Amino acid sequence: MLLEARHLAIGYGDAPAVWDASLAVDAAEVVSVIGPNGAGKSTLINSIAGLRRWQSGSLTFDGLDLATVPAHRVCSQGIALVPEGRRLFTRMSVEENLELGAYRAEARRERQGALERVFGLFPILRERRRQLAGSLSGGQQQMVAIGRALMARPRLLLLDEPSLGLAPAVVDQMFDIIRAIHGEGVAILLVEQNVTKALEIAGRVYVLEEGRTVASGTPAELLAQTSIQDAYLGR
Repeated sequence: MLLEARHLAIGYGDAPAVWDASLAVDAAEVVSVIGPNGAGKSTLINSIAGLRRWQSGSLTFDGLDLATVPAHRVCSQGIALVPEGRRLFTRMSVEENLELGAYRAEARRERQGALERVFGLFPILRERRRQLAGSLSGGQQQMVAIGRALMARPRLLLLDEPSLGLAPAVVDQMFDIIRAIHGEGVAILLVEQNVTKALEIAGRVYVLEEGRTVASGTPAELLAQTSIQDAYLGR
C-alpha cells in the first residue's frame, strides 16, 4: 500500500477528534472517506498531511513511518493537500498562488512543466493567471487550490471537501478534473460530504463516525448495506 493508517487517535488537547481510524490507499487508487459532520474526517486528512500529530496508532507512506518526518517535510515525500475552504492568498495573483505549490526544491526544478500541466487541466487559469485569486468565482478558486497542490508533483493528493459551496454543474466539472488527475497516475484520498459523488469516483470507501472507522469496502458493497443507504443516501 502507498498509504496506510492504523488505529489513529488524534485530539485537540484533551478533546479526542479521532480515536480509532484506519484506512489504506494503494498507488494510483481513488479512496473516499465519508461520514457525518464532526466525524473527524478533516482532522484525519490534516494529520496525514502533517498539519496535526496523532497521539497513537501508525501512519506510513510507501513504507516510511511518517512519525519520523517533520511536518514541513511531509510534502517532500510526495503528499499534497487541497484544504477545505481552499485557503488561497486572495491578494496574490493566480500564478503567484500556483507557484507557492512549487516551493520545495524538486518541484522548483520542474516548475514550468508543472505550470503547463495545471494550465492544461484548467485552461481558464491560463487566461486569468495575472488576476487576483480573490476575484475569481468559487469554482475557479477551487481550481487554483487543486492546481497549487499539483505544482508539488504529488504521488498522493489529499482533497478535503472539494465540492463545498459549489453549484451542481461546477461540482460535476470538478469531479471530471479529479478523474483526469487520477488518470495521470496520481493516487487520491478524498473527504467529501457529497456521498453520491464520493461513491461514484472511488474504488474503495471508508465510513468514519464519531472518530472511528465503522465500515469499508467497494462502493457496491457499501450500497448493499441498508444502514449506509438510510444514513447517507436518504433511502
